[in-house]
Amino acid sequence: MPYTVMPTTLPEVLILEPKVFGDDRGFFFESFNQRDFQQATGLNVNFVQDNHSKSSQGVLRGLHYQIQHPQGKLVRVTHGAVFDVAVDLRRSSPNFGKWVGVELSADNKRQLWVPPGFAHGFVVTSESAEFLYKTTDYWYPEHERSLLWNDPSVGINWPIEREPILAKKDSAAPLLGAAEIFD
Repeated sequence: MPYTVMPTTLPEVLILEPKVFGDDRGFFFESFNQRDFQQATGLNVNFVQDNHSKSSQGVLRGLHYQIQHPQGKLVRVTHGAVFDVAVDLRRSSPNFGKWVGVELSADNKRQLWVPPGFAHGFVVTSESAEFLYKTTDYWYPEHERSLLWNDPSVGINWPIEREPILAKKDSAAPLLGAAEIFD
């Protein structure tokens, strides 16, 4: 198996740790294999879009989700490090409003599976970071929503010492009590 799957405190959110082959020349690992992903996770998903972003230290992107055409995301970092967060926005879930956070970095090469029905975001903890993610549906800007990054009812413990750098839409995002959520 090219990677080990580790559960998080939210059972649907999974950490994938790849098997890395390294020597004095560098390293090699298989970052994605559909058959092995399905076998390791039990998930039969089809990725339709790959995204790549670069951000400076202190940039916080999120917490984003699509209310229609929800996206599952397989995320990883190829340069630098981030604190990556998923929040369960499914009203019917016993974990509704709960969050999990994981460090993803170029060094640890971990990936995080964030299923549909969850808000997703990250803050850059290194000087800069390059972030890649595969999605199970296309981006529809008219269906994109944000949840306020520091909503006290969610209580995410971001590893930051100062106010993050936010996009206008993220700084104006609603609290969980006023956000559109999933049934």
